[in-house]
Amino acid sequence: MKKPTVIFLIFCLISFTDYAQFSRYIIQLKDKAGTPFSTSNPQQFLSQRSIDRRIKYNIIIDESDLPITPAYIDSIRLSGNVIILNVSKWLNQVCIKTTDAAALAKINLLSFVKTTSPIAARTINEVTPKNKVLDSTYSSIPFTAAERPQSPTDYYNYGQSYTQVHLQNTDFLHNHGFRGEGMELAIADAGFYHYQSLPTFDSVRNNNQILGTWDFVANEASVNEDAAHGMNCFSTIAANMPGLFVGTAPKTSFYLFRTEDVNSEYPVEEQNFAAAAERADSLGVDVLSVSLGYTTFDNSSFNHTYSSMDGNTTIAARAADFAAKKVMMVVVAAGNDGNSTWHYIATPADADSVITIGAVDANRQPAGFSSYGPTSDGRIKPDVAAIGVNAVVANPNTGNPAFGNGTSFACPIMAGTATCLWQAFPEVNNMQVIDALRQSADRFTIPDNRTGYGIPDVKKAFVLLIKKLYTQQISINSNCKTYINCTIKTAADMNIMIERKLPTETDYKTISTQNHNGPFQSFNFTYTDDLNSFNTGIVIKYRIKISIAADTSFYVDSAIVNYTQSCGTPASETIIISPNPVSDNLSVSITRNNTVNAAIEIYNVNGQKVYSLQNQTVNGTQTFVIPLKQFSSGIYFVTVFIDNKKAITKKILLN
Repeated sequence: MKKPTVIFLIFCLISFTDYAQFSRYIIQLKDKAGTPFSTSNPQQFLSQRSIDRRIKYNIIIDESDLPITPAYIDSIRLSGNVIILNVSKWLNQVCIKTTDAAALAKINLLSFVKTTSPIAARTINEVTPKNKVLDSTYSSIPFTAAERPQSPTDYYNYGQSYTQVHLQNTDFLHNHGFRGEGMELAIADAGFYHYQSLPTFDSVRNNNQILGTWDFVANEASVNEDAAHGMNCFSTIAANMPGLFVGTAPKTSFYLFRTEDVNSEYPVEEQNFAAAAERADSLGVDVLSVSLGYTTFDNSSFNHTYSSMDGNTTIAARAADFAAKKVMMVVVAAGNDGNSTWHYIATPADADSVITIGAVDANRQPAGFSSYGPTSDGRIKPDVAAIGVNAVVANPNTGNPAFGNGTSFACPIMAGTATCLWQAFPEVNNMQVIDALRQSADRFTIPDNRTGYGIPDVKKAFVLLIKKLYTQQISINSNCKTYINCTIKTAADMNIMIERKLPTETDYKTISTQNHNGPFQSFNFTYTDDLNSFNTGIVIKYRIKISIAADTSFYVDSAIVNYTQSCGTPASETIIISPNPVSDNLSVSITRNNTVNAAIEIYNVNGQKVYSLQNQTVNGTQTFVIPLKQFSSGIYFVTVFIDNKKAITKKILLN
């Protein structure tokens, strides 16, 4: 064996002197060289559900997905009296526990080690925690039967929890069949006290909806005996006690992860969270609910500053953004420091790809304790808000409704709601669901630092996503008929109405009503409007209306067609693309005296095809109306093909 170098001995002395107070460390690695894993064989480290999600949303499996090189972990473990606590493949770091200064010095000299940093104190030196930002208390107010303000036709009898479910219209989703079925949600928290026996969770236990647990603090499977905070949060989503307490996504399947140690406050808990987020991703979890936040610690040398709340600095924020990059929806509590000197949001609420939740009361007023935005780099936070004042949570002794305050509870309430909304629209990704929630909120046009974009209305978000997925083609042929072809997500309780307005009419009239007798899914429908009885040279307006049961109705799109040519009259063969610039619908009018096959393609400035309409038979004049609202502003190129030959390419500007 080689003798220790002088540098090694000096490092030992420094470590013994300066590091003696610490027992847990982060070992940051330089690379993943020599790994036996490959991105071409992801089954080695990702579940099939996780792989399928990446395929579905076009997420490339890259080096960040590869586990840490096993040989590196072995070298660290064998450096002395060292225990591996957990690892983060995304951040490429290992969390260890040791009081062996020589082992730390040896680790620091390993060629693949970038840095070695303390992250938590020796357990014998732990003191009463100074800062448990999201460890909200609850009051055991005895449950009394209250008048049900909800409709007797609702699918669930919510009891005491109706207000927090209804504030963002989550009952609308439940009534239309979206209660979390097929979705998976993980909760990272401080413990799930008595979830195995409380009647609040009878339904999820009996239906085997708890898929797994892990304690990242104690490195064991059991989380039933720890703090009640996570159980309280879990109850706002999973409770199914008819007439007493029903959560926002009671049919979801769950993973319960303990990452928070209530006996102390150190950055090691951020590392625990990173490890939990990675496990959730590898399992294929859809939504991660995080009612935790970090600002100051029991050792002030670790404290975060406001400048650190930029979404890119802390371990927790970086891990949360990695999770979002892998198409998990990460829902985070803003924090409960609104009334303190530090009134800003905590991390990972500052992460740029998470949806951060502030707290309001039943009257939609911001809670005084709800932490402020913006982030230090100027982004709006929180994103939206839910009830966090007198929120209904499970009593840890009886399981019956109790009442608590904190963004800790607003967060899972919204996480359950978002889960049900995503269940309805699996075609869109996590960020598109978050955008729909923001756009549906009551302060979307005037966001502030307390509730961000405000309180979402998921009925509006539901409509926004239907519109996002809606496509249509409308054309007039030489036989004086308007052909309307639409693809829309619809269900048996939804009617699709085509309305028309002639120049001589003062209002639109319904000319066709259709529906799809089945579950909520994309449905293609067509309608032919015979114009032979009308004079030519007129403009005809159409619009598509959808009604959803008795809940709501809305228009998905409109179109204008020019009925200019008499049927059967030969005309000059032309292709007219208008208007230009365009802000809404683009009209492509093709006139041919003989039957041809036409196609229309639209490309962005990067040469990417963004729209394609193929195999359209044209004889006479047909006008194709293309909705461009779904695209970003900019320059596009429209190409028309006639019988598979390019006929024209025109540059257009979309405002």
